[in-house]
Amino acid sequence: MSGTGTSTLDAVALTDRIAAIATDRKAVDIRVIDLRGIVSYTDFFVICSGNSERQAKAIQDAVYRQLKDEEGLLPRRVEGEREARWILLDYLDCVVHVFTPEAREYYRLEQLWGEAPARSLG
Repeated sequence: MSGTGTSTLDAVALTDRIAAIATDRKAVDIRVIDLRGIVSYTDFFVICSGNSERQAKAIQDAVYRQLKDEEGLLPRRVEGEREARWILLDYLDCVVHVFTPEAREYYRLEQLWGEAPARSLG
């Protein structure tokens, strides 16, 4: 497991944990994109939406806090948390993208990775 901290989660377990936290925070349209063998910088994307900037920030806060407190994991970087329209948390093996609906529609990240295996969770 790459990343910081002492977690024993592998990439799949980390991805599932992040998706579960997002679900608990009422994230919508959660998608997991499997990028193993497609890119070298990460194994998975977790993409989800909050219905507002406030909810997107709450999802990001929950993922950050729970992985830190329960797994000892900190993201390598966090971007976009001030504007909260597209927040990125980079956990190396898994990159989390939390969007507002408008930003998600604009950036269409799922379409960019359309060849990659994906699953919807909510």
